[in-house]
Amino acid sequence: MPDDQVIQTTVALDGDGTCIAQARHLSADFLTRAQAEYGLPVSQRAIDLAQLVVSELVTNARKYAPGPVLMELRIVGDLVEVVVWDSDPVLPVARAADAGRVGQHGLEIVMTVAKGFQAQREPVGKRITARIPLRNELERALTDHRAV
Repeated sequence: MPDDQVIQTTVALDGDGTCIAQARHLSADFLTRAQAEYGLPVSQRAIDLAQLVVSELVTNARKYAPGPVLMELRIVGDLVEVVVWDSDPVLPVARAADAGRVGQHGLEIVMTVAKGFQAQREPVGKRITARIPLRNELERALTDHRAV
């Protein structure tokens, strides 16, 4: 794939009860297509983690912000960026670890599995970006070793 080519998709989710499942399916389809059409090395772990991150971020957007949610998926180098925009300008804050707390662990999960995380205010609302490696470290090391 040429360096200047960007593989991406953007979708507006209406925020109803089906949007979380829809977003998960879209992320898996996006990565599967990127693998099939562009020959990108996308691990099953990357697909699973992208679905998890999408689920958590879209769930939070649906829970805390009125109106639609925009989700963008794009391949940047050896990462997939999951970008979720919602209309609430309040930036999320990870809570302190608490084994007794039930629920509200979504942001902790995202920050644990993502290689990078960013939350920024927009003129309207906020944009959350999480970056996930397309291959896990073991796969990358084995592939790089074989290439030598």
